[in-house]
Amino acid sequence: MKRTAFIAIVGRPNVGKSTLMHALLGEKIAIVSSKPQTTRNRIMGVLTKGEDQYVFLDTPGIHKAKTKLGSYMMKTVRSSLGSADAVILIADAGRSPGDIEKNICEKLKGEKLPSMLVLNKIDLASREKIAESIAQYAALYDFDAVVPVSALKEKNLGDVMEEAEKFLHEGDWFFEEDMITDQPEKQIAAEIIREKLLRTLSAEIPHGSAVVIEEFKETDDLLSIRAEIYCEKESHKGIIVGKKGEMLKRIGTYAREDLEEFFGMKVYLNLWVKVKENWRDSDFSLNSFGFNPKEID
Repeated sequence: MKRTAFIAIVGRPNVGKSTLMHALLGEKIAIVSSKPQTTRNRIMGVLTKGEDQYVFLDTPGIHKAKTKLGSYMMKTVRSSLGSADAVILIADAGRSPGDIEKNICEKLKGEKLPSMLVLNKIDLASREKIAESIAQYAALYDFDAVVPVSALKEKNLGDVMEEAEKFLHEGDWFFEEDMITDQPEKQIAAEIIREKLLRTLSAEIPHGSAVVIEEFKETDDLLSIRAEIYCEKESHKGIIVGKKGEMLKRIGTYAREDLEEFFGMKVYLNLWVKVKENWRDSDFSLNSFGFNPKEID
């Protein structure tokens, strides 16, 4: 008897949504960064175990949108909640629920979806603080389960899967057994490059940058990728390129290493940097960069 469930993972920025999904899947398919608002699209991860298929929806961190890109990201979260069979709310262990978490709890009351609270980063909080967090969330909403974890150190992930199994319902799978994500290879490549921007540069510049794959050619033993990095200011372009091109070379080296590991073959990576002012507030630019609100159900 086959079973399945779509499970949305939601929470504020930088609480470990992507890290949790990767740990559950045993495979990296989305950006992980210490900087907030890393995930811009809904990233789907598929885990098939025996007759059971879990479809995890990693969503952008919930925040107050200040640009059209931010509005697109929040629409993505709402769409994911609307299509999910169950929800995992992930929050920092030892931290009191803020307005974002309170709003999610109110949303859950209206949707009446099965839900799990995952309190992440337990290695950074005392038992007393974790107990306080659990009590505060219990006063907000009656979750089906509360699981304290460390996604990064892979602690208590078995408990998460044990509770997630209760969300499954009888039904045909939506995806093939060997599928792990619905992300096109070009999008995965673009996100790997953007991750290196996030890890290498200062806080503001990466959030004002986008990566577009202009060429993606694969032969028997080589994958050739030409990518264009867009930023919003000439001064940002200078920082990304760096003195004598050293910063761009470093970004390219880090990205190529991950690309070769993911695709399992040699990669030739050609990076270009261009300026497109205020693209995060331009409908045309958002659409051309793959952020089209009309494509969100």
